[in-house]
Amino acid sequence: MPNRKPTFFSFCKAICFMVFSNVALVTSKSTIEPCSNSDSCNALLGYTLYTDLKVAEVASLFQVDPISILTANAIDISYPDVENHILPSQLFLKIPIICSCVDGIRKSVSTHYKTRPQDTLSSISDSVYAGLVSPDQIREANSIADPSVLDVGENLVVPLPCTCFNGTDNELPAIYLSYVVKPVDTLAGIAASYSTTITDLMNVNAMGSTSIKAGDILAVPLSACASNFPNYASDHGLIVPNGSYAITASHCVQCSCGQGSSNLYCMPASLAVSCSSMQCKSSNLMLGNVTVQQSSAGCKVTSCAYGGYANGTIITWLSSSLRPRCPGPQQFPPLVAPPTDVTKDSVFAPAPAPQSDGATTKVPKTSTVPKISTAPSTGSISVLPPAAAPIGSFSDASILMNSVAALPTALMIYFLIKLISPF
Repeated sequence: MPNRKPTFFSFCKAICFMVFSNVALVTSKSTIEPCSNSDSCNALLGYTLYTDLKVAEVASLFQVDPISILTANAIDISYPDVENHILPSQLFLKIPIICSCVDGIRKSVSTHYKTRPQDTLSSISDSVYAGLVSPDQIREANSIADPSVLDVGENLVVPLPCTCFNGTDNELPAIYLSYVVKPVDTLAGIAASYSTTITDLMNVNAMGSTSIKAGDILAVPLSACASNFPNYASDHGLIVPNGSYAITASHCVQCSCGQGSSNLYCMPASLAVSCSSMQCKSSNLMLGNVTVQQSSAGCKVTSCAYGGYANGTIITWLSSSLRPRCPGPQQFPPLVAPPTDVTKDSVFAPAPAPQSDGATTKVPKTSTVPKISTAPSTGSISVLPPAAAPIGSFSDASILMNSVAALPTALMIYFLIKLISPF
């Protein structure tokens, strides 16, 4: 039988195969937390710098307080001109944000980006915001009809992933970090780096298996110290991860959460200049002061604690209690100098790219593994978390690669089909 030339149909087969192959390769997932009210919570973004940037420039990218970035990463804010300190490229930082409820989904929409020459939706999402948002999400959030045309100076809303889950994890205080998975990451390595478990990560992210891939965005629970400030306080709901700090009350108060602690400890900040009184009423104790008095009945402990910030006033409250033993000195998370480089052993190593320790990964028992729903596909993977786990879903968070970049793949497949096809 004579050979027949490849038909248009065979070429279409090659193109279709290329397209669907790319979908499998580049589709990444992120956790979606449904919500039904207008409340908000504190959350964190895991962000890797795409170039050298000043602290103030990083803060400007996310429209957050530069001092809050430093304290969230336990960087000493007393260094001279610390806001203009240059942070090195590929540095990994935790960025504190407010996580809101928008259109029934948890996300942050307070970040805006002003476009520059040569910007594309892909460069903004992949480089500037380090994969925390997809080009398609930016396009939809700004109703962009033609993503190939961006006006210089255009003010774009950048929707960023975040989760609240009531500020708890297994009924303990927690704050959630949105973490972009790196090529070298394993679920076991991420769990070890953030002092959590594989099972917990799977439950929180409604995962059906331990499989992850680069570009996925995981909600990682970080143990924390939670406040109990009144609802009328502007910093109501303040929560601080273990091993870090938070700045509040117009830079007047600094709160810390020691490693492994659940008790928030607040004291006057080193930046405090013109602040309202921090002395507890009916005492000579200042905010953060603790006195102890040993007796045969036990140890009487009196403290002056922070109770929130309302109408420009720092709320303090005096408490006394009798304890079996006197408390030791307050333990503070260690402060570090503003980083100037990124090294393997640094606490600011790239994000943090943990490796498996070589041990066999243990998959949770069948009874605790989320089951994949058999409902018709709608473009996202629908899974059901175990009982008592946060309710969320894992859905698409990226779009197809540039078709030009995929052209060599299409040609290769086309010529392969040409060789083996009987057409």
